[in-house]
Amino acid sequence: MNNTSKLQQQRRDFLKASAVIAGGTMLSSIPLMGHSSVNDIIKIALVGCGGRGSGAAAQALSTKFNVKLVAMADAFRDQLDNSYKDLEENFKEKLAVPEEHKFVGFDAYKKAIELADVVILASSPGFRPDHFEEAVKQGKHVFMEKPVAVDAPGIRKVLATAEEAKNKKLNVVVGLQRRYQKNYRETIKRIQDGEIGEIVGGQVYWNSGGVWVRERKPEQTEMEYQMRNWFYFNWLCGDHIVEQHVHNIDIANWVKGSYPVSIEGTGSRAWRTGKDYGEIYDNHSIEMTYADGSVIYSQCRHFEGTQNRVDETFFGTKGKAYLSAGNAGKLWDHQGNLLFNHPTKSQANPYQTEHDELFESISKGEYNHWDAEYGAKSTLTGIIGRYATYSGKVIKWDEALNANNSLMPETLDWDAKPKILPDENGLYPYAQPGLFNWQKA
Repeated sequence: MNNTSKLQQQRRDFLKASAVIAGGTMLSSIPLMGHSSVNDIIKIALVGCGGRGSGAAAQALSTKFNVKLVAMADAFRDQLDNSYKDLEENFKEKLAVPEEHKFVGFDAYKKAIELADVVILASSPGFRPDHFEEAVKQGKHVFMEKPVAVDAPGIRKVLATAEEAKNKKLNVVVGLQRRYQKNYRETIKRIQDGEIGEIVGGQVYWNSGGVWVRERKPEQTEMEYQMRNWFYFNWLCGDHIVEQHVHNIDIANWVKGSYPVSIEGTGSRAWRTGKDYGEIYDNHSIEMTYADGSVIYSQCRHFEGTQNRVDETFFGTKGKAYLSAGNAGKLWDHQGNLLFNHPTKSQANPYQTEHDELFESISKGEYNHWDAEYGAKSTLTGIIGRYATYSGKVIKWDEALNANNSLMPETLDWDAKPKILPDENGLYPYAQPGLFNWQKA
């Protein structure tokens, strides 16, 4: 048997083994038990066909492996159609999505997951815990976007599902792509090897001008309006401290090798105050205190016309470090001598690298990716930050993790009412520090 044949056989055995493990708990509903995935094609399903989902699908289809997109699912038909059209322009030969494999609605994800070996989960973050649970229940490998939840009950579900994925040896990659970016990997390894001593403090930032706004249309129900304008509602997005700033918060946790024991902070709606902006804040500043007493300062804001900054700085007992998504990675000692300077040019795209490594593992029949646990805990760090800025209280990790404050609607239906609704002027209520009870949010 040549090397190619050996790799193909290993992958077949791996998919079979995953199916057998999954079948131990869900024998009647595991399509991997002898379905046509056990061949040379790795079948992909896309759940959530917005911009990031379409981008992730494009990156999966750009790997060197024998992959095909076989199913798509989204709450909205127009979004699915637009995604399919965009993908077809560049990956026509790798699309095998007949009309009957295009699923629309709140439960569409279940049908799409059934048809695949690997599932891309990229719907609005509030849905992620249920979608991840279903994918692992059906024995599928997963790429899921960050953040992985928007509230503590969602985090607990993701952590429980992560354990199930480990038991089934299902590869799970989370879209915290800095974990797959060379400057972060090489610089943080040097930090953790002690080149600048013990980390005693740091600063992490996501300051930018903000994102899109989608206007309300007369024919939309309240549920459809919020789903279309998901960035501005916490049950779907988690606020921008969770949805975007989780990247920088995750770097802080990665550098520290642990998670904060408590968080305090402040925030407000200073610039985005109109009815188009739902309930979220436009600025958050928090202090994350770790078990060793060190404190990492975190800031995120969406103000137009101000200084933008997305990067991380850490201070050690022997020097300091600077990192950014622009491939910077530098270390200095306390005398200002440069200890390490990662080249910023000609670096691989980390969005592509995370898919290259995921599909390489699956292709070889290997189990190398279990990102869900750190993805969940860094997401929880951002959620606790939101609890802290909304309430003005010091929030402890364990207390927040065990909170029963689900943001999700009781019913998912186009005519159902989300928990937060506008007043007669179209304005949504938002958290008031000192008055907001985060445990009942």
